[in-house]
Amino acid sequence: MTCANCARRVSQSLQTVPGVSSAEADAASGRAVVTWAAGNTPDNDALIRAVQSAGYTAALQRAAANHEHSHADGWKQNLILGSALTLPLMFGEWLLGFGHEAWFHKLAFVQAGIVQIICGARFYRGAWQQAKVGASNMDTLVALGTTTAFGYSVWQLFTGASGHLFFMEAAATLTLISLGHWLEARISQKATAALRGLMELAPQTACRIDGGGVETVVPIAELRAGDGIVLRPGDRVPTDCEVVDGASAVDESMLTGESLPVEKATGAKLFGGTTNTNGRLTARVTATGEATALAHIIAVVRRAQSSRANIQRLGDRVSNIFVPIVVGVAIGTGLLWWLEPDKALASHNALSKFLWPAAIDETLGAVTLAIVHMCAVLIVACPCAMGLATPAAIMAGTNAAARRGILIRDGMALEKAGKINAVLFDKTGTLTQGNPTVVASEELRPANQRAQSIASVAAELAKPSAHPLSQALVRHGEVAAEARLTFSDWREWRGAGVQASCEGEIWRLGSIAWLAESKVDLAAGRAFIDEHSERGATLLGISQGTQLAGLIALRDRLKEGAGEVVSRLMRQGLAVHLVTGDNARTAAAIAREAGIPEANVHAQIRPERKAELVAGLQARGNRVAFVGDGINDAPALEQADLGIAVSRASDVAREAADIILLTSDVQAIPEAIGLARATLRVIKQNLFWAFFYNAAAIPLAALGFLAPVVCAATMACSDLVVIGNALRLRNWKE
Repeated sequence: MTCANCARRVSQSLQTVPGVSSAEADAASGRAVVTWAAGNTPDNDALIRAVQSAGYTAALQRAAANHEHSHADGWKQNLILGSALTLPLMFGEWLLGFGHEAWFHKLAFVQAGIVQIICGARFYRGAWQQAKVGASNMDTLVALGTTTAFGYSVWQLFTGASGHLFFMEAAATLTLISLGHWLEARISQKATAALRGLMELAPQTACRIDGGGVETVVPIAELRAGDGIVLRPGDRVPTDCEVVDGASAVDESMLTGESLPVEKATGAKLFGGTTNTNGRLTARVTATGEATALAHIIAVVRRAQSSRANIQRLGDRVSNIFVPIVVGVAIGTGLLWWLEPDKALASHNALSKFLWPAAIDETLGAVTLAIVHMCAVLIVACPCAMGLATPAAIMAGTNAAARRGILIRDGMALEKAGKINAVLFDKTGTLTQGNPTVVASEELRPANQRAQSIASVAAELAKPSAHPLSQALVRHGEVAAEARLTFSDWREWRGAGVQASCEGEIWRLGSIAWLAESKVDLAAGRAFIDEHSERGATLLGISQGTQLAGLIALRDRLKEGAGEVVSRLMRQGLAVHLVTGDNARTAAAIAREAGIPEANVHAQIRPERKAELVAGLQARGNRVAFVGDGINDAPALEQADLGIAVSRASDVAREAADIILLTSDVQAIPEAIGLARATLRVIKQNLFWAFFYNAAAIPLAALGFLAPVVCAATMACSDLVVIGNALRLRNWKE
């Protein structure tokens, strides 16, 4: 593979093999990594045949090897040899005037021949491999152009025909194109720096401790779930694990983008690749290899970099027919300058009044002029620019996002992010901290029925539930140790509350709306409900039969900077909405605090209706991004045009999301959307440049405004413009 465009074609061919879930070819290392879908038996022969069908060769690599710099190094060798042999020819022909000397022609033949054979070998191999499968690429154009110029000059030299020889131009073309490929390879390595940084995070060894306290340094490949490991200050965590002893602060910045170390104590989770800063920790391994969080992150970044966007389809269609069209134009150009030189010169002179003077040496003869301009057309055309326009931007954008703790699933996510006009926040755990606390309670039972406090009753009812509000009630109710009621027939009503039986009577704990639907009389608690709803608290009621036994107000604080996030999103031209299961007054109070317009607040929405709400907004012409963090959010994340899952998102929510935020800082939300939009803009700019360049350069070369050497330089520059524009995303700021 000679460029990223080749790698894209190989990836596409591999992805057509039945059973392959993802495939990523990398021109820099000369390798392709293929992942088989679960339940499929790997068929390596089928993979090799797929690569061969794309015009390349492949072999199974069983042992790991580091070829990270082989691609750039190969082009560097071309560049060094080409420069050493071409620069003396340019110096002698342009500055010393040896261009008409017979001895110089022979020297040029030898030196250009070496360049043509050695430096041109990579282009010839690439062109031949494509020709064998009935395809063509940029190697085809370079091989045709330089061979035509060199071959014509050889014919002139050995037949004694008069006219200019193009040995220097042929050698300079190969050297300049090699320079472009070398720079492209170096720049591509920079674009993938974040991915390589992630892959290098996990250390190669770990300090394992056995049941007798004996510590042994072992390769991380030998670690198994349940093994004990020791982490000293400064150690990198080798794999995912859980702290069993000790306390320390762990730097998770490379994974999450959060700059401050996170305090860890017994029971805390540690992730492979993070750094223990100041304390000794003993931990138990919970996951290894591909099951670790770091491996999942690397897989997402890899998949994003090899993914495609719909906008790329136009470039793909043009690239597929580009080389045959250019060859046809080149042949037409040659015939025009050979058979109708007067008409060609007239067209050139007419346009030169509006462009720039480019002298045509009419003494060269019609055949020579035809060869020169035909070679110029073949050399100046650049299908790589069109092929690179989208992948280069996706690669740079996803790497820039990964450094910020933002995982963008694929190119489609970038495309969707650029089109959204509304953001819908789930309240709990997204805009709020997801850690509600009890702020007030009211006992409404008669005095003779208060053997157990209302807080203890609520804790007992809530204990089997995993809902954040239930867990808050359990923590609050366990402050005082009391004799507890015994409940049976416990049942949870999703998004509403729980109910259980005690001594033949139904007890309920849940939202005020649900209790009202259950015919519970709320009159006794109306004042408490009104007061705390206005303060933005979440109200839960406890009923005994149809009587209201008590009320509890909980408050979940907004995350720091939530108001600023809403403001930033609005400045981006996005409408911000809030969805919550709270009553309308509580939801309105929270929205006021966050700066969300009251008209965009959706209260008393049960989990199963979140997806319906998203669909309703879409039906009104909105392109909706949904931000959530829980398993209940998965349907809404799937329904939304763009799903964004925050760091504490469940596995189901993560699978449904297009963008995953590894940091709990909500500031990353406008940054993620802004970066995705910027990446889409760069893709459009790159595609415009690639089409504009070829649409302008090919006619200019055909009409004699660009010499072959200049064509080689501009062709190399076109790739660099596309990649350089994409690399601006590495330093993107909102």
